[in-house]
Amino acid sequence: MSKVYSIKTVQKIPISLTEAWAFFSKPDNLKHITPAELGFNIISKHHGENMYGGQIIEYTVSPVLGIPLYWMTEITHVHDQNYFVDEQRYGPYSLWHHQHHFRAIENGVEMTDIVHYKLPLFFLGDIAHALFVKAQLQKIFDHRVTAVENRFGKWEGEREVRR
Repeated sequence: MSKVYSIKTVQKIPISLTEAWAFFSKPDNLKHITPAELGFNIISKHHGENMYGGQIIEYTVSPVLGIPLYWMTEITHVHDQNYFVDEQRYGPYSLWHHQHHFRAIENGVEMTDIVHYKLPLFFLGDIAHALFVKAQLQKIFDHRVTAVENRFGKWEGEREVRR
């Protein structure tokens, strides 16, 4: 049986909670913080402009050798300006549960991403995780940190990104 893995990233952003929520709760903005080489493209026809519980979002993404894969997620939980959760309904993982948390702090927002994921194919999935999936996911979240800094500015003082 393959393992359930997790990744956690915490980043401080020098913007208001309202501004952070307005950006991150719009599905179309995900492409702005995803590495271009993943070929990320939203293909939903009826996903809506603003996030809501029960929302289905369909994508294509090319994580391996440029081969496009279909991915469908559902926004399962939304607590306005606090958190939302997306879960894979169809796609490359056996399990994908991604929590996005936002907390107002002095001079900005602390944003926390927590992902629990599991790969298919039992021990072959674990081998793929060790060989490239873990590094690829870390690269995606590192890119997001940089993209968020480029868009909203760097946190004053020590760059605080915790994993």
